[in-house]
Amino acid sequence: MKSICVYCGSNAGSKPAYTERAIALGDRIAKEGLQLVYGGGNVGLMGIVADAVLAASGEVVGVIPEQLVNWEVAHKGVTRLEVVANMHERKKRMFDLSDAFVALPGGFGTLDEMFEMLTWRQLGIGDKPCAFLDVEGFYTPLMGMIDRMVEERFLHPEQRNDLWHGDDLDAMVAWMRAYTPAQADKWMDEKRRTSLR
Repeated sequence: MKSICVYCGSNAGSKPAYTERAIALGDRIAKEGLQLVYGGGNVGLMGIVADAVLAASGEVVGVIPEQLVNWEVAHKGVTRLEVVANMHERKKRMFDLSDAFVALPGGFGTLDEMFEMLTWRQLGIGDKPCAFLDVEGFYTPLMGMIDRMVEERFLHPEQRNDLWHGDDLDAMVAWMRAYTPAQADKWMDEKRRTSLR
């Protein structure tokens, strides 16, 4: 593992704890000798985590769509800033540059990007670890929804277990370094569907 992609809010959120966790994660990424890959912004938790990596002498690669550069939210102080045409290119480029994915608290964009990585992994497009690093239970309701997907047989239990969720930074890093992808089939009811034809 050489680089970690962090998805997080372009806002800082309502609690100081969100900022504190973003700083702690950025500092840890740098001290682990890992490169940060992120969305290239200088605002919200995005800017905070990038600044924390830079403050600890780490490397930061930002990948940002041209539209957001034009909105003047691009971080000018990162190690390397890559400008891409659109959000689709951004996701693909961040995937290519990263060995693991972490979601800090955020909004629609954070969930969109993380769930696309989870979907790609489910379909065998990638086999990189994905983790939700929680802050004061922010992601607990989402994990409940994912558990409901398992209960209702829309998601394989092994794929649920293949996703890390917690608030312990040490445990998350250890899990990522030891990660082995799940080998679950996406289609749980293939035999049943075949028999009904």
